[in-house]
Amino acid sequence: MSDLKISAETRTEFGKGAARRLRREGKIPAVLYGHGSDPIHVALPGHASTMALKHANALLEITTGSETLLGIPRQIQRDPLRGDIEHVDLLIVKKGEKVSVEIPLTHTGSPAPGTLVVTVVTTIKLEVEATHIPEEVEVSLDGLEAGTSIHASDITLPKGATLADEGDLLLVNLTEAPSAADMEGDAEETAAEAAPAAEATEAG
Repeated sequence: MSDLKISAETRTEFGKGAARRLRREGKIPAVLYGHGSDPIHVALPGHASTMALKHANALLEITTGSETLLGIPRQIQRDPLRGDIEHVDLLIVKKGEKVSVEIPLTHTGSPAPGTLVVTVVTTIKLEVEATHIPEEVEVSLDGLEAGTSIHASDITLPKGATLADEGDLLLVNLTEAPSAADMEGDAEETAAEAAPAAEATEAG
């Protein structure tokens, strides 16, 4: 993923009141930390940062005055109703170092006919170079039969990445898809179980 360049302002005012004023101005309060340095409090441009942070594990090149730092989001606080970003914690990283990140899993290919895919987890934790964070990891389902299980150790990792999760972490289960007769039987059983309850309600 290429660096996403953001021009930020250093913050000198803190607290809820100051944060609200920044958000009214279309800015996002943020903190950069890591590498043993004191936390750096900045205000990010709202629209540009919101667009950049739509990418999982976005690598931001943040310039404040004469200083430029690389950071990846570690915590994003959002308004519970509107979903707007209210605050961002960013981990300072350097080119060449490895970081631990959660990467989304994407299924590719089609399993054997009559197979139901059961997704157990949607992300996997990897150790990757900070400036080469993959956007996703592919899990191939092509031609797999019912009864197959895919674990973290089974997948092909991106170049330079190492697995940070346990190798026996279950990612996907493949089972036999229910037939039309099975589904019809389940529906009839559910209706039969519901009937006594309905009768009792009417009687009451």
